[in-house]
Amino acid sequence: MKKRETVQYGISSWYSTLADYTFPTTFVKLKEAELDLLANGVTEESEVYNIVNRISKAQYAFTRNTFVFADITAPTDTERFAFKKGAVYSAASAWRNLTESQKVRAAAKNKEFDCICIRPFRNMTPYREFRLFIYEGRLSLMSQYWQTRHYHRLDVKKDFYWAKAEELIDEISWLLPSDTIVLDIYFTSKDQIILIDFNTWGKPTAPLLAESWSIDWRNEHGIKIIPQLEE
Repeated sequence: MKKRETVQYGISSWYSTLADYTFPTTFVKLKEAELDLLANGVTEESEVYNIVNRISKAQYAFTRNTFVFADITAPTDTERFAFKKGAVYSAASAWRNLTESQKVRAAAKNKEFDCICIRPFRNMTPYREFRLFIYEGRLSLMSQYWQTRHYHRLDVKKDFYWAKAEELIDEISWLLPSDTIVLDIYFTSKDQIILIDFNTWGKPTAPLLAESWSIDWRNEHGIKIIPQLEE
């Protein structure tokens, strides 16, 4: 296993080698003073004009709504994410959404990133999103990401999804930031896999349906989905 302290999880660090497997993405570098503005939740136009203007230019690569997030964390704790899944059209709305995220502001305060990422917004179907647990270069376990309910379609496709994920990891394992890592993915309606982001191995990353980080990851545990409730 590669030393954790050398692993870079931010999208800007792995995008150049894995761009073909993920969403098209543009990046905006932040100055230290702009990180401070973000950490403090500043939205006054006179103070954030320059950064909002740069975000707007980065959005030009995409024709419709975008999803704008920090390099290592997304504003999934905001009202906009709850009601619009994070979709933004204007750069001003994108900046405002970032300032409303406590996760993003905390990371900005701690200088954990210096880059904002912009992707085309995609309304993702919950049952097609998964978390992969890759141990020493091999897929050990695959968990349904959103655990709100049982999906009948997953009963039919779970073995297919596992095989596709295993095939992907075999193909890209040499490009991963670490040979032991957590990877979130999404299956399109055409069963293409799109990489979403990488996460650290172990806490604070949630093990989801693996339930614990103390299992023997050397074994193959297969795909875990929410079971159907007995009637």
